[in-house]
Amino acid sequence: MPVLFARIKAMFFLFFLPFFCSGQPAPPLLRFSIFLEPSNMVHLRWDHDEQEMMTFELQVHTTGWVAFGFSPHGELSGSDIVIGGVFPNGSIYFSVS
Repeated sequence: MPVLFARIKAMFFLFFLPFFCSGQPAPPLLRFSIFLEPSNMVHLRWDHDEQEMMTFELQVHTTGWVAFGFSPHGELSGSDIVIGGVFPNGSIYFSVS
């Protein structure tokens, strides 16, 4: 899996939260996908356009938080990380580091 991310030159990302997008246009067709662990609770879909803009959709079955990172070398050090979750009151948060 780290080899896949190591080949991404431009790391632009956009997360789609379909359940918060009512009334919005349909998300673009994402040609590539993979489950990231054996129980199929984390599903990643992605694609790129002619300008090498990357689009990602991460679907995670969780009641807490999730983190997703990109690294040109497959390690945590120096990677770009997005952390998101839902507070007990239902509000959503995202943080990029």
